[in-house]
Amino acid sequence: MGVLLFALLMAGDGSGVATSRYTKADFALTADPDSKAWKTAPRVVAENGPNGGAVAGHRTEIRSRWTKEHLYFLFLCPYEQLYLKEDPSTTTETNNLWEWDVAEVFVGADFDKIRHYREYQVSPQGEWVDLDIDWYAPPSEAEKRWLWNSGMQVKARVDKDKKIWYGEMKIPIRSIDSRPPSAGTEMRINFYRIQGPPRDRKFIAWQPTHSANYHVPEAFGRLRLVK
Repeated sequence: MGVLLFALLMAGDGSGVATSRYTKADFALTADPDSKAWKTAPRVVAENGPNGGAVAGHRTEIRSRWTKEHLYFLFLCPYEQLYLKEDPSTTTETNNLWEWDVAEVFVGADFDKIRHYREYQVSPQGEWVDLDIDWYAPPSEAEKRWLWNSGMQVKARVDKDKKIWYGEMKIPIRSIDSRPPSAGTEMRINFYRIQGPPRDRKFIAWQPTHSANYHVPEAFGRLRLVK
C-alpha cells in the first residue's frame, strides 16, 4: 500500500468536497439539467475508475440541492451502451439493481461510525433501491439492508441522440441524518456508476476506493450544505 493511500485510509475521509446548495421549496423531479432547479446547481465530476484511472467516454456530472426536508441529486451519465433489466418496475424497489446500469450515492452522517451509511441507486429506467448499510451489525441482519425504506423518489430520462441518461433522486434528509439540516452541515459521501454489459462493464467513482469494491467508507469525500 502506497504512503498516499495509507494516509487517505487512516484519515477516514476522502480528499474531495462536494457542495449542495439550498433552495427554499421542494420541486418536482424532471431529470432535466436545464431546469430552473438544476441549471445553476453546484456540481462535481466523476470520471475515474475505483483505482483512479480515467474511464474514457463516461465523464459523469453530479449536481446537488437541498431543502429543509430533502436532499436532491442529479446525475448526467454519458454512455456507450445501456445494459437494462427486462420488465422494470418503477413502483417497487428492485433488489440487486446494481447488476444493471445504475448511478449510486453512498452517504452517512456519523463521522465516528463511518461503516454505517445509506446507499441510494437509480437506473436509466427509473428503477430504484435504497439500503441501510451497517457493517457493525451481525451478518444475520443483512437482509434488513434492502428491506429498509428511506422514502426516496427518483426520475430518469434517456437521451438516445446524445447518448446520455439522467438520473434524479429526492431523498428525505431524516433518512440519513437526525440533525436538522443547516448551512455548514457536512456528511460523508461518495458517488458511483456501474455502466454497460457484463463483457464491457465500466465502473466510475468520484473518490477512488482503490478496491474492486465500492464499499470503502474510508475513501468517502464530504458533502457540505451551503446557502
